[in-house]
Amino acid sequence: MKIINFETHRGKIQKTKGLLLCLFFFLLLFGNGLYAQEKNQMVRLAIIKVDPLQLEAYQVALKEQMNAAILKEAGVLTYYAVADKSDPSKITILEIYADNAAYQTHITKAHFLKYKETVKDMVTSLELVDVDLISSLNKTGN
Repeated sequence: MKIINFETHRGKIQKTKGLLLCLFFFLLLFGNGLYAQEKNQMVRLAIIKVDPLQLEAYQVALKEQMNAAILKEAGVLTYYAVADKSDPSKITILEIYADNAAYQTHITKAHFLKYKETVKDMVTSLELVDVDLISSLNKTGN
């Protein structure tokens, strides 16, 4: 029998736990029976670490980009951005696009390019994790 020292793997365990909690949180928040439409959707988590001294400016740029994308791009379906309560500079964004082509179009749009240029010195790390949406539920009107 192999004994695992959890202290050695604490960072990996915490990261995995955080990802799973974020995904669970997102799945509880959104939905409306989208499962039939999900087969071609591109679903991604963007895990971002922001310079704490620039956090407010980052949030302004993020909200501006998110609003523009939702208003101007039919293929951008959903954005949820959350901050870790214990470290608000750790931000996770759930992004859902109609399909990969919608995402590829999105990253060429002026509002996205402006966002990337604006935050390039604010973001200290970025991890993009493509995920499969298993299920989603949401109370209508919320």
